[in-house]
Amino acid sequence: MTPDDIISSVLKRFSGAVEIASWGERSVFHNPGRALPRGAYFLTIKQHDGPNDRASQLDRKGVFRVNFSVKKSSYERLFGPKPARPPQGSVVDTGHDFILLNQLTPHPTYAWMGWLSVLNPSIETFEELQPLIEESHQRAMAKFEKRIKQSA
Repeated sequence: MTPDDIISSVLKRFSGAVEIASWGERSVFHNPGRALPRGAYFLTIKQHDGPNDRASQLDRKGVFRVNFSVKKSSYERLFGPKPARPPQGSVVDTGHDFILLNQLTPHPTYAWMGWLSVLNPSIETFEELQPLIEESHQRAMAKFEKRIKQSA
């Protein structure tokens, strides 16, 4: 799969999903009708290393990382307790190899917040991840509704 394939699939699958370039990434937000400046993001694709995120070695030719968030219970079911927040520019201490392709791992920087990652997922892996991506979308919908109520 390519980043374009993934973005296209997510935009088709999830009502209210919009793509917005942000933080040097391609991000998918839940923002029906673009009611908010951004909405609530639930999936990102990062295609290059950044100053505080080099653990996945994304500057390798053709390598990209898909990122999304899950509930604490889902994270713990998959990987055990969430790690502590690392110092800025550091990697979470989970013992995972963050450069492996097509392997679900905690996010190397934001695992402490419940984010997961996979580098260059195959079609099969991407399909297997759909329940987790759906969970990420549901979390974004709840955040979006809360922000809409706060802005009213």
